Amino acid sequence: MPVLFDYQNRVVRLTEERLAHILAHPEMIGMEAQIADTLKQPQLVRKSRSDESAALFYRFYTQTAIGDKWLCVVVKYLPDDAFIVTAYFTDKPKKGEDLW
Repeated sequence: MPVLFDYQNRVVRLTEERLAHILAHPEMIGMEAQIADTLKQPQLVRKSRSDESAALFYRFYTQTAIGDKWLCVVVKYLPDDAFIVTAYFTDKPKKGEDLW
């Protein structure tokens, strides 16, 4: 199981099951390095409006398989754990409170 670090150097797990879920979307195949980069060097981090324990990390990428898009990596932070829930491309970041 890959262990990644966010921009605050907190450990974030990426389970095989979650990675398989992400890679089930053809446009996400081969984007593992970009997922790690988005966590470590986000351009924007927003608090989830639907889950107070989740944060949405965003970084803009050009020339992806589906054009110029924002990569969103959703991380759930629990008191003793942090893990990636999903990752996907989007045209624009969701509204919410900026964390960074």
